[in-house]
Amino acid sequence: MKKLVFTLVASFAITAGFSQTVEELKAEQAPKKDSIAALQGKVDALQAQIDAMPGWKIGAFGTIGGSISSFSNWYAQGTPDNSSGNIGFTVNAFANLKEEKFFWRNSANVNFAWVKLDDKNDPTDSDNFEATTDVFQLTSLYGRNITKTLAASGLAEYRTTVLNNFNDPGYLDLGIGATWTPIQDLIVVIHPLNYNFVFSKGDDSVFESSLGAKIVADYTRKIGAISFKTNLSMFQSYKSSDLSNVTWTNSFGYTLWKGIGVGFDFGLRSNKQEALNYALNQDPATATSFDDVDNKLQTYWMAGLNYSF
Repeated sequence: MKKLVFTLVASFAITAGFSQTVEELKAEQAPKKDSIAALQGKVDALQAQIDAMPGWKIGAFGTIGGSISSFSNWYAQGTPDNSSGNIGFTVNAFANLKEEKFFWRNSANVNFAWVKLDDKNDPTDSDNFEATTDVFQLTSLYGRNITKTLAASGLAEYRTTVLNNFNDPGYLDLGIGATWTPIQDLIVVIHPLNYNFVFSKGDDSVFESSLGAKIVADYTRKIGAISFKTNLSMFQSYKSSDLSNVTWTNSFGYTLWKGIGVGFDFGLRSNKQEALNYALNQDPATATSFDDVDNKLQTYWMAGLNYSF
């Protein structure tokens, strides 16, 4: 009985001592966490000063995703013998020059993806990777400062597909107007004088160039391990709303280790000219003109590994 009591007392004392040690360690840890937070605040403040300095700022980040698989005699599925895969990547690159009296901002947005499904029992199907996502956009904005947040500006923006039907269609916007920069990483472009050149080998009654207004809003920022970019590009034709278009793209990345992490991209687009061209090329055609075409919202998204440098 004495041994049992002694064992219980000893166990309680050890447990109490261990708990006390943990509490002491937590108490010692707390001020160090506060010190780290204070140091991180100073680092962030210094980085903000560096970002505000004149000169070139160059960088890029994006997302890489993919998978491959192969099945043999897997009878539970409709295609028991197949090999499949998908590969995709995005690139968001920028080269920005900031000086006291002017700025020059350049960016590129690329999103490519391929998908493969090879039925080994069907000799007529394709065993190649087929392009499924095809986005390519270049933007160059030059501005002369009028005030601290307002500038007279000129914009050139080119959008097309590369993997399929290069420059068919292709869109080139050239315009002048004003650019507003209310905060460090946000720019808002309003160009009431903009010409939207549309290049196409198809029906001229579908793809038509026109004069209109261009509005662009772009916010690109990196906060610690987080990188993100959102870009809204709109063209409003003065000739007809059928010739207008809007594209909104978004990219998010979280770095886990040495520039590698996880990322997510998604985009939305509305373009009635593209919708009508697609409808007219169906067999049978699903529309005859702008009046009866179903201009559905175009979307894409992609998740995978993220990189940045």
